[in-house]
Amino acid sequence: MLEDDITMELFYHPLCRYSQKVLIALYEKQAHFFPNKIDLSDPFSRQKFAKQYPPGQLPLLRKANGELIPESSIIIEYIDHHLHTGSHLLPTHFESLLEVRLLDRQVDIELNNKLYVIENMHANHGLLPIKIKRIENEINMTLERLNQRLIQNHWLCGDHFTLADCALIPCLMDAKTQFQLYQYDGLDRYLHQAEIRGAWMQVKEEAELAKTASCSLDLY
Repeated sequence: MLEDDITMELFYHPLCRYSQKVLIALYEKQAHFFPNKIDLSDPFSRQKFAKQYPPGQLPLLRKANGELIPESSIIIEYIDHHLHTGSHLLPTHFESLLEVRLLDRQVDIELNNKLYVIENMHANHGLLPIKIKRIENEINMTLERLNQRLIQNHWLCGDHFTLADCALIPCLMDAKTQFQLYQYDGLDRYLHQAEIRGAWMQVKEEAELAKTASCSLDLY
């Protein structure tokens, strides 16, 4: 067990998919940590956070000795290496480890980042139908490749829940409102089993509370 796990501090936002990715891993590992929610849309909160971490990006893990660990995948690799409770998110077998890391990067780059591009375009009313359609087609191709894997695998990289699943689940939960995931047999089955996974249920509950709080503030 990680000696300083109780005093780890996570800077995150419950509605950020990269933060959700790390939260899933922390709950899977049964880790003890201090949650520090950061609202980057609030200028005061952003400025205060930037003083601690100038790049100002979430999520961020602070160890007990003050060392900062950025980037969702690196945070998860750190806690999986040092914390021996709960799920093992990274295989020890080298070839299997490469597969997990590859799928994690593909999900982040080809799915998560492209979802953010579409969401930002809609939020800024920059409706460029041709560009949006092109990105949607790219996402659908990624979903098809993932579906083929999940027809054969229980989880994304086989029988065991891994880092790659931590990356994929938040993306699918948001993508299902815009993409017809039920048309993909493998993804649809995967989505249903992910929805009842304990770690995701904890993340979902916190996200829903954050959405409710945000809606309440909009009333004033």
